Amino acid sequence: MTIAPSRVLGRTGVRVTPLTLGTMNFGRWQDETTSLAIIDAALQAGISVIDTADVYGDGRSEEIVGKAISGRRDDVFLATKFHGQVGDDPRHAGNSRWWIVRAVEDSLRRLGTDHIDLYQAHRPDPRTNLLETLQTLNDLITQGKIRYFGTSVFPAHRQVEAHWLAEKYGLIGPHTEQLPYSLLVRGAEREVFPVTRAYGVGVLSYGPLAAGWLSGRYRVDGQQPESARAALIPGRFDIGAAQNRRKLEAADALARLAEDRGLTLVDLAIGFATEHPAVSSVIIGPRTAEHLDAYVRASSTVLDADTLDRIDEIVAPGTQFVERDTGVDTPSLQPEALRHNPATQPVTL
Repeated sequence: MTIAPSRVLGRTGVRVTPLTLGTMNFGRWQDETTSLAIIDAALQAGISVIDTADVYGDGRSEEIVGKAISGRRDDVFLATKFHGQVGDDPRHAGNSRWWIVRAVEDSLRRLGTDHIDLYQAHRPDPRTNLLETLQTLNDLITQGKIRYFGTSVFPAHRQVEAHWLAEKYGLIGPHTEQLPYSLLVRGAEREVFPVTRAYGVGVLSYGPLAAGWLSGRYRVDGQQPESARAALIPGRFDIGAAQNRRKLEAADALARLAEDRGLTLVDLAIGFATEHPAVSSVIIGPRTAEHLDAYVRASSTVLDADTLDRIDEIVAPGTQFVERDTGVDTPSLQPEALRHNPATQPVTL
């Protein structure tokens, strides 16, 4: 089975496939040989978008992707990101002009290309004026080093700010937003999706299996699943923890719904994520060829109205079981932001 580029990425006019190959594991939890094989299989399956970041494996993911697409660069819509610290120098991070102009050159070199199709701010940077970031990214478009730019896990108010600044100063605003979205992580439906649709922003959603919670292994009467991610941050995956109980019960109910509909839970999860009209493409992170095959098959799943209604009964629209599932520790909810001394509050405009 192959996938056709049947979606349009926001207002760009670029046609993309409903699945994007995510490469966070490459060079970290997956060796180069396995990673190259998965990229090749994804391209053979018709997936047209590859998403990476300079911080993944301290640049190793970009190097592996660059090696994999050598000789077929024009077949790929290539996305990468800046923001996270690369290496040991704390200056090599953030969204400042000083760092972005260096980071893009490093990414171009590692990827073995003269341009990046989509360059994304991996997270907001409260220490850098957002206008400076936007101006720098506009300059990179003018220079031909990037074609489009986007944001990742920017809350709705920061996205509105970015578009307001772009309009005020005659700049191009963000073309895309990357965020977590799944059957168990539906917070984006409250404010972010209405904003992205209003501004014609394409959404690249990630985590369709909710970091493994929708793999089918998380069941009410089951054993604690093991994974590298669960070992790294056990509190977020402990099925015995009180804060995870509602999520576990929902995952179990969704698994039973999938069985009732003659689907796998992966089918249900991918079908749901690709169903939302705000989502341009869903980022997957297969670790094996079998995982990739399952994702590709699931991308053709169409959920009927009755199934979607039943999903909403299990997990109401806008539900966010765990705040950290948003992909970031919300700055406005951190202790320092809740103190009442105005002098401690950062100015971000």
